[in-house]
Amino acid sequence: MPPVIHVDHLCHRYGNRYIYKDLNFSISPGKIYGLLGKNGVGKTTLIKILMGFLRPVSGTCKVFNEPSHALTPDARARIGLLFEGHVAYEFLSICQIEKFYAPFYPDWDTGIYYRMVDKLNLRPNHLIRQMSCGQRSQVVLGLLMAQQPELLLLDDYSIGLDAGYRRLFLDEMREYSGQGNRTVFLTSHVIQDMEDFVDEVIFLERGGRLMVTSLEQFKNSFTCFRLPVSTNNDTPGISQSITREQMLSACPMLKNIEIHHDHWDLFTFSSGRKLADALNHINMPGNLLEPVDLSLEDAFIGYTGRY
Repeated sequence: MPPVIHVDHLCHRYGNRYIYKDLNFSISPGKIYGLLGKNGVGKTTLIKILMGFLRPVSGTCKVFNEPSHALTPDARARIGLLFEGHVAYEFLSICQIEKFYAPFYPDWDTGIYYRMVDKLNLRPNHLIRQMSCGQRSQVVLGLLMAQQPELLLLDDYSIGLDAGYRRLFLDEMREYSGQGNRTVFLTSHVIQDMEDFVDEVIFLERGGRLMVTSLEQFKNSFTCFRLPVSTNNDTPGISQSITREQMLSACPMLKNIEIHHDHWDLFTFSSGRKLADALNHINMPGNLLEPVDLSLEDAFIGYTGRY
């Protein structure tokens, strides 16, 4: 089947500062994709380009095989968008806002909307402006899921949601994604939500460097090894005289290094044996490497860096 999203040689900048240079990737139908990256790498900018709010400097971006900056109304009706928080018409009530949205979407499911908002235990005539941030978020997410779109674009869906509502929304999205070739493309700062949810991860780095991989493959192949720091001539470990830059240059298989007072954490896609051999080659104690268990959040920080 053709890709739901296809980005080809995309380039975009703000003034003289480039966000992407030659960005390329495709999104296949029927999967859940998590877009991960540090603040400022261009995740929200990419959502804006996908929805046509921004036109890239060069390259192409297509959604449902249409240019994203010229999507037809029929194509837009197939897309559910959550963008920059949970915005709703605050002067409307729970009931009124559902009646306002429903006519715009041919596959609208009123039952899904009320299944989500009924958990708020509020009257149907309760005004949105009288709700807390979390309650408003739940109304917006209910409106989004009731659209039953083929493609869900979610820019940090977790804003304003406590753990219970996040879990509820993830359960709804699992049910949604299991019905045909429906596709989810989301960003979130709550990395642990993605661990048992997304199929593919897209790591976006500054300058538009990109890696697309299955979540399972990333978790199985990206590893961390700990190396102690030598505190004196009699203590085995990495020399305090070597710098992070020297280590990265000498061991190109390293993706990142986190330096601590008494040890270094070395992050890599290579095996421990290959890393140990590389360290021994530069007279570093490769035999002292110890594997470290990583959660998905640990691995994300290890891949992107803390700062």
